[in-house]
Amino acid sequence: MDYYATNPGPVDDSILYDQDKHVSAAVWEGQERGALRCHEHTSKLDRWLLTEKQIELVKRAGFGYLRLIPAISLDNPLISALVERWRKETNTFHMTVGEMTVTLEDVAYLLGLRIDGEPVIGVTYTACDSVCVKYLGKAPHSGYTSGGMVKLSWLKETFSECPENASVEDVECHTRAYLLYLIGSTIFPPPLNFDEAGKYAWGAAALSFLYRALGNASLRSQSTISGCLTLLQCWSYYHLNVGRPKLHHDPIHECFPFVLRWKGKHSGPTSNRDVVFYRKALDSLKPTDVDWCPYANISHTVIPENILNQLILGRSKTMLICFDKAERHLPDRCLRQFGMHQTVPEEVQRWERKTRGVDGGVDLSGKMESELSEWANRRFHIVEAEEDIDEGEYMNWYLKITRKLVGRPIPISSEFQRMNAALRDIAHVADTLATHGMDDQQIQSVTRIRYIAHECLRDHAGSATLVVANSQDEVDKKLEERKGLEGGLRVNAGKR
Repeated sequence: MDYYATNPGPVDDSILYDQDKHVSAAVWEGQERGALRCHEHTSKLDRWLLTEKQIELVKRAGFGYLRLIPAISLDNPLISALVERWRKETNTFHMTVGEMTVTLEDVAYLLGLRIDGEPVIGVTYTACDSVCVKYLGKAPHSGYTSGGMVKLSWLKETFSECPENASVEDVECHTRAYLLYLIGSTIFPPPLNFDEAGKYAWGAAALSFLYRALGNASLRSQSTISGCLTLLQCWSYYHLNVGRPKLHHDPIHECFPFVLRWKGKHSGPTSNRDVVFYRKALDSLKPTDVDWCPYANISHTVIPENILNQLILGRSKTMLICFDKAERHLPDRCLRQFGMHQTVPEEVQRWERKTRGVDGGVDLSGKMESELSEWANRRFHIVEAEEDIDEGEYMNWYLKITRKLVGRPIPISSEFQRMNAALRDIAHVADTLATHGMDDQQIQSVTRIRYIAHECLRDHAGSATLVVANSQDEVDKKLEERKGLEGGLRVNAGKR
């Protein structure tokens, strides 16, 4: 039997040190959690009617392309199967062919968000009334708030249609509400400083939030996932031939951002594609199923110059920051996504995953000095290609440290049936075995085997209907009967 049928890895747990907490451990034990509940609200963005003035403000804030993202139907089972291969120890998917991840380059290509700029960090709030009045012109009643957060439904109900004759101040308030809804729907609750928004690295923040969401969802105790799941799903469509829909249009004529490729209806079978279906597809993923560099053949003439100038940061080994969330960006672990040969990566430096403080008015930058320093030096840590690399060395290393399989090659139910059949065979042999010529010890052994086999079968069946030698007294009785039949004559049949 294949080694991984009994040990799916890791053989060396120095990298995946939290395996016991991971959902793959639960799946291997037969504990299915089903598809995750996916929280993303892009389907309601088309209910906002923006004026030309609002669209111009959205562009100035750096979200002009994000506004164009279509409402893509999320494939919850596919996302759930991807989560089963996500490892928070490395912020990568551990696939059969090696590590892969959503990089800053993917964010720039797919969403058109800035991946360079000021880190998205600020001051915490525990009450949103004063902030809403300051930036939105009004505050929601208590039913629409929770701590320092405002419900998206209130934003949509109150600000989704800006009057044509609105004042400049009202236009800005309605636009800020749209940005809060847009970013709250797809990425995270942002700061509301509208004028400065265009200077921030929103793409890096989006990726940090997604990494954290993937890490949390990969724990065996979780049942939901949030973050920019449209980004995750479209990343999968571009890179993996698993669950990828067939296009109804010619992909040669690309639009930017590249997530627009998957806009509209697609064809292809989707029924009966549950988590188990996608899990099996990923467990059997072949190199030919992977497109490491899916954007290579797309004309860069459709990409804005400011985005092109930032793409080098896709290879930056740095810290991604989204308020209190800081996650490592480790492109050195998936160099093939940049057209390079993969080497054995450096050991991942562990870091503390901080959580938002509960006190209002706390400046988070004072609590994340080391993370901010890493981001400030992001351009000094661009990974480069190495020459004359034998990827065989990497794969030999990788297969020792990874979790190769998530699902069992033989389901637990099948293993149970096989064990049950084997026990029945053993019980039948013990029941029908001729004991003539055996000595007392051999007879006792056969009777004991028969007793144990039937006991196990009875446990499996949950029934006491089987007739078994169920006590040591019956074993002794059989021996006495045997002695009587032999008339005291012992035949030494030898031990077999």
